[in-house]
Amino acid sequence: MTIVSKPRHAKRDSRARRTRDRLGAALRQLMQQNTLDEITVQDVLNEAGVSRSAFYAHFNSTQDLLLTDMDEFLERVATALCGSGQPERIAPVREFFSHVGEAEQVRGALLRSHRLSDFFDLAREHFARGIVQRLREVSRARELPEIEREALAHALAGALMAHLDWWTRHENQVTAEQMDRKFHELAWAAIASATSE
Repeated sequence: MTIVSKPRHAKRDSRARRTRDRLGAALRQLMQQNTLDEITVQDVLNEAGVSRSAFYAHFNSTQDLLLTDMDEFLERVATALCGSGQPERIAPVREFFSHVGEAEQVRGALLRSHRLSDFFDLAREHFARGIVQRLREVSRARELPEIEREALAHALAGALMAHLDWWTRHENQVTAEQMDRKFHELAWAAIASATSE
């Protein structure tokens, strides 16, 4: 029996990932009671049970931690359908909205900390890139020139953020599934219009 050990860097990477996850979770927890400006690095360290040196090995400030945490989440969700082979959807709207709906306290914390616009800006950027990738994959949009594909993806990402803003302001009166259908009706109409020109 041969025992294969993981390379040292893999162990360090998984440990670093766990530390980053703990710090992000601690910050989100603290933001449910305080604004970001009221939360110190020491508050995050106490909540996460992580050393100061471990924090500064990854982040410069609590704001850096927040933006990195949001950025990593949005990157994962915005590209979740890429390579999935699902031709009927170009963005994981249902999954994204469901997650946002469940994280209402985090949304409130971002709003109180005047960081909600940062979230929307990052989300728009990530979804534009994810939608461009999906438009390259789906047969109905492959014939579009790249510049048109990118312009369309940015417009659709903006529409997606407008949908999300409306949905959260109306206290989720419409299901995430319904919002997914509405978004894709709009998206496919825009794609059909762009490809027929």
